[in-house]
Amino acid sequence: MISDERAIENLLYRYAELIDNGEFENLAKLFTNATIKTEFGDDGFTGHEAILAMYTSATRLHSGGTPLTQHVISNCIIELQDDLNARARSRFTVYQATPELALQAIIAGRYDDSFTKVNGEWQFSERIMKPKLMGDLNQHLMF
Repeated sequence: MISDERAIENLLYRYAELIDNGEFENLAKLFTNATIKTEFGDDGFTGHEAILAMYTSATRLHSGGTPLTQHVISNCIIELQDDLNARARSRFTVYQATPELALQAIIAGRYDDSFTKVNGEWQFSERIMKPKLMGDLNQHLMF
């Protein structure tokens, strides 16, 4: 049996794996009972369908069905609040290489996440995306 902290850390890494594989359906399942927002005060996207729509409408997929990215999650600080609630702060750096774009970091920032434990399993309850450094996002985002 893994620790609560490790289970939460695995969720952070699973998100990176799914987005890099272009598996938006499974990615949205991670946030079925959650809201994703930015630090800019928006209302965000809540629930599976809204989050799936957000990723499919905003993320450019290339031949092979992936965004040709590698999300690196680091500096994870996980704080258990009680037996059923936790928070985490982590850093992200997204690398991308496409036929039109040489390998480079395209965005970096921080995730502030909240988690709840339901039926013995940790799940996201909120994610606030805080981009800090932005490079060439033309091959990654569709807006």
